[in-house]
Amino acid sequence: MARLTLAIAPHAQRIWVAAGPGNNGGDGFEAAAGLQAAGKQVVLTWLGTTAGDRPAPADALAARERAIAAGVQISVHLPAPSDSFDFAIDALLGIGATRAPEGRLAECVEQLNTSVCPVLAIDLPTGLEADTGRRLGQACVRADHTLSLLTLKPGLFTAEGRDHAGAVWFDELGVTDREPLPGAWLSGASAPATLRLHARHKGSFGDVAVVGGAVGMAGAALLAARAAHAAGAGRVFVEWLQDSDATGFGVDALHPELMMRDDWSRSPASVLTAATVVCGCGGGDAVRNRLPRLLSLTGRLVLDADALNAVANDPQLLTQLRARAKRSLATVLTPHPLEAARLLGCDTATVQADRLKAARELTELTHCVVVLKGSGSIIAAPGQTPHLNGTGNGSLASGGTGDVLAGWLGGRWAQAGKHETDDELTVAFSTASQAVADHGAAAEPLQPGALPAGELIQRLQRGLRCGRSAR
Repeated sequence: MARLTLAIAPHAQRIWVAAGPGNNGGDGFEAAAGLQAAGKQVVLTWLGTTAGDRPAPADALAARERAIAAGVQISVHLPAPSDSFDFAIDALLGIGATRAPEGRLAECVEQLNTSVCPVLAIDLPTGLEADTGRRLGQACVRADHTLSLLTLKPGLFTAEGRDHAGAVWFDELGVTDREPLPGAWLSGASAPATLRLHARHKGSFGDVAVVGGAVGMAGAALLAARAAHAAGAGRVFVEWLQDSDATGFGVDALHPELMMRDDWSRSPASVLTAATVVCGCGGGDAVRNRLPRLLSLTGRLVLDADALNAVANDPQLLTQLRARAKRSLATVLTPHPLEAARLLGCDTATVQADRLKAARELTELTHCVVVLKGSGSIIAAPGQTPHLNGTGNGSLASGGTGDVLAGWLGGRWAQAGKHETDDELTVAFSTASQAVADHGAAAEPLQPGALPAGELIQRLQRGLRCGRSAR
């Protein structure tokens, strides 16, 4: 902690350490001693005791003695509002906290949040739950940096965690034994783009069919189709769930390479089996009638938006969906939290309270790969350790970006060949994880305002052309 503070803020002279009553506070004492030895002026506020019913742990008390010996100024009082500091360290509560900060702890959190200097949190920001990323209450430190120790905590990367953790640093403290296996893997690294061989034709890169675009929602289907084509699919079809002649959408004037159909889902079974279908983008109620045939015959299927709502409202469709896995047919679901809640029969708050748990429950319910969208998207699949995506930012909170993800995923999946060693579900899981990473990375670095979905497609395509799968 002391070394990281000196690296982040080498010119800081006055440093405030807010130390809690437990071992997280003990870490604060250790950091304070190191900073004092480096010539800094350290003021430490300690909220623990050396006696009474709940004295501080022995390790924390030993660290306190070392800090005193180093010359650290220790007080039980908060700094005065007039005191100014160049840097602050949140050493109040660690991963063992299960209740919202109260009393003087809450006052300390408030003073950290209102300070004008950068804040570095030890292990995780006080008031944030380590496994879920939800705030334990209203009092929660909003840090500029967090140093996670021993392991990375899922809560730093999903739900509200990214807004409170700031830049996340990691130190395994020399412990490399990882038993038991982690509950999730942090994903998001870009995979090298594969150059196309010359002796190929459009059929070598798969067909994608987008089924959606009901009345008033044609844009959703177009965005998905354009993203699938940008991802490299050989041919892309769009089945309108409205009268294309009446609406004038018989052709996409900007992208005439997209092929419009009114009845693609009624194609011969051999065509449906060979294609990758993205169903539901702007589908409205009309998508319900297309789902039974698609669920029965489609080889690779991505269900988004209104297709998910239809499954949530129809037990027969859910039974059909679950049966696909028994026939070695892979499906990827891409719900946002409200759609996930409808499928699980709960509310959005329950989904967001433990996003990893909700994603696992969705895979158990549907036997599908699940992409639970949101801050720190979760990619889960039956029998697989979930992936927690570390790319993306708030600029993706814009209409149509979810349609782009569904189309991009379909386009990448259509090009994934049959694997001798991996089953279809494994291929779908790895493809979905990489597609989500690409989608998020294309929005980086964070810019003011929303990222238009059309521009997102251009960024994704530029990433491929530059030899990267993202940015």
